[in-house]
Amino acid sequence: MRAVPAPRKRRSKKVDGDARQLILDAAESLFAANGFDATATAAIAEAAGVPKGLVFYYFPTKDAILSALMAERVPPQPIDDIYAVVVPGDPAKSLVNMDAALNLRDHNSSVLRVIMWREADTHPDVRKQLRRMRDQLLDATARVLAASAPGPVQPGTLRACAAAWVSAMLAIASTDRLHALDGLPLPTADEILNVANVVAAGMTQMG
Repeated sequence: MRAVPAPRKRRSKKVDGDARQLILDAAESLFAANGFDATATAAIAEAAGVPKGLVFYYFPTKDAILSALMAERVPPQPIDDIYAVVVPGDPAKSLVNMDAALNLRDHNSSVLRVIMWREADTHPDVRKQLRRMRDQLLDATARVLAASAPGPVQPGTLRACAAAWVSAMLAIASTDRLHALDGLPLPTADEILNVANVVAAGMTQMG
């Protein structure tokens, strides 16, 4: 008499969801440590503790994993409440507070802290997210400056000063990553404050 094969167990939604998150967690760690190109899909599966076929079940390509990280693990808004960082009448201190709240240089998400900067040159989805984040930062910075300015400021001045601050912050975040890789000293709080003072002074001067 022929043995009847045991019915195959269906994966539950919970197991499916857990596996997908495990894959993304593993990919995030490996992409941050080794880079996208140097990370094999098999290594992601091994780190996640799942069969390689399950990786392809959720993500047809390795690029799809990177796209999912960009879509799901970059904050939808850089800062939730700008008024939590605003010091009325003190735009420089407000900018420093904003920098601390954003925490671009030491963010708990390695997608935001490392992967976005490393992979932007070669992956369109990463560039798209970087542009989106920059646009949001520009808008948030202009609103912080307007709310903290001691007097009225022209919209063009706000935009120019916001662009200067965001460019400086993104440059510092990128440079910090390179310094950290080489064990070089990172900018101090005083250096960040100096940049904020220059932007605030320029805003006041231009009016």
